[in-house]
Amino acid sequence: MVKKNTSEESIEENAEEISGDGYVEIKMGGGWYMTISLTHSERFEKEYVELAKERGGVKKARFNLNPTHVRMLGEALIKFADDNGL
Repeated sequence: MVKKNTSEESIEENAEEISGDGYVEIKMGGGWYMTISLTHSERFEKEYVELAKERGGVKKARFNLNPTHVRMLGEALIKFADDNGL
């Protein structure tokens, strides 16, 4: 049996898809969650990815990202984690 890296285990345990495609919730501790959702803007008639920090169902901080940059952000986060031993 191959034991997984601790960070891989915690990511898989904490990342859970709650309401289907286009939504992921990551438990951060202290009642905080990081949510990643695909959202549509009625005003601009475009889709965007919203990264938010929530507690008790209330969004405390949000960041909207153009969907074309999502993969680039993910690869940059992985490279950052690898370079810094995270």
